[in-house]
Amino acid sequence: MALYAGDEAGKGDAILLKDISEASFLQNLRVRFESSLIYTYIGEVVVSVNPYRQLDIYGAEKVKEYKGRQMYERHPHIFALADAAYRAMRRKSQDTCIVISGESGAGKTENSKIIMRYIAAVTNVSGQREIERVKSMLIQSNSILEAFGNAKTNRNDNSSRFGKYMDIQFDFKGDPVGGHINNYLLEKSRVINQQQGERNFHVFYQLLAGAPESLLMPLRLKRDPMAYHFTIGGETTTVRGIDDKKDWAEMGAALRATEFGLDVQEGMWAVVAAILHLGNIEF
Repeated sequence: MALYAGDEAGKGDAILLKDISEASFLQNLRVRFESSLIYTYIGEVVVSVNPYRQLDIYGAEKVKEYKGRQMYERHPHIFALADAAYRAMRRKSQDTCIVISGESGAGKTENSKIIMRYIAAVTNVSGQREIERVKSMLIQSNSILEAFGNAKTNRNDNSSRFGKYMDIQFDFKGDPVGGHINNYLLEKSRVINQQQGERNFHVFYQLLAGAPESLLMPLRLKRDPMAYHFTIGGETTTVRGIDDKKDWAEMGAALRATEFGLDVQEGMWAVVAAILHLGNIEF
């Protein structure tokens, strides 16, 4: 198997390791990680190590570097996998699936968003307004899903507490024209109970931190998560690196982009507020 030249640290494809063992595989990941190379191949499988910091490897220049290239022409990267799947779909005119798996904190949610951004960047070269609208809706839907389905755990500050299957639909030119998301296995028990050091779902804290008084007052809510039993179960209400007020604004923009009507939004916040109030009922 030919691999690009100039791999600076370790082996870019674990198949090329002289000693195929768990120890040598993990050591190769360590060597590459220490050189800020977080992606490693096992054939056509991409292994990603969460760097827990921002890396400048997802910009427009990187997109150009991987667009239309074979996987082994460039250093291992999730863009290469996304491009290979997209080109296979167009070439064969068949559905293509990318499975993202890993333990909590591995980076599954972030990698799914990176793939979506890559697909958005390499499609609609003609600049059609409707396709741009669809792409924007697909990308911004993540803010809504994370607000209602993600929470701080002791292992991950933005842990997805549900599984999802995202289906992006393309036209004959390869441009995205729609999508569908199936959610399953939501950790509903988190609503009423959180472990020490953990939080409830982000949406409760975003509502209390970011909503205007004109929304909080009719809902009889105080701008204080310490006032509600369901938001202090883990004795943690804030997270370093998470700005609940900013995330509220982003979720509001996402709701508008995905065409949630004002009446639907008001109903959503009424339900969220009702849950907070129910948690304070004493018998």
